[in-house]
Amino acid sequence: MFSWFSSEKPERKNYMKIEVLGTGCVRCNTAEAIVKEAVSISGVDAQVVKVSDRMEIAKAGVLMTPAVIVDGHVKAVGKVPEIEDVLRWINESQS
Repeated sequence: MFSWFSSEKPERKNYMKIEVLGTGCVRCNTAEAIVKEAVSISGVDAQVVKVSDRMEIAKAGVLMTPAVIVDGHVKAVGKVPEIEDVLRWINESQS
């Protein structure tokens, strides 16, 4: 059972993790802003994580940035996604 005084976290259903991979260029920052806006519009409980460490980007198997990974699945590489694409990925991930 969840208690405000314990370190336990409540179970989160429909929780997703969206990673935006990029080194900080304008396109990467734009991709991050689009992903955050899509999450806000969709109303899902999602954690948006910016990954800028080149070694972590390489570990993900991504050769070009920006890239977007939704729940461990690479969805875009080397381009800024359209907001409609991100909303579709969020919906697909919840199915």
